[in-house]
Amino acid sequence: MSKQAQHWEKTRGLLFVTLAIWFVFSMGIFLFGAEMNEVTGPFGYPLTYWFTCQGSLAIFVILIFWFSNRQEKIDEEFGFSERGDD
Repeated sequence: MSKQAQHWEKTRGLLFVTLAIWFVFSMGIFLFGAEMNEVTGPFGYPLTYWFTCQGSLAIFVILIFWFSNRQEKIDEEFGFSERGDD
């Protein structure tokens, strides 16, 4: 298998993992958090809404940095890094 094909294989695997994490934290909380709707959170909103809004945003920001770091490591492994050797 060529170097480019191996690079794409690892990148695609990282992409699928990232999309799975994104799906769980964007859709999964809504689907399985309905029991918490009776509990009132800050400002009178249901607790599910509060956790979803605040938690999902935090996870998405962490996910962006995690993905970027992992992709840079994959790029360096196969010699496709865009970092300059200053």
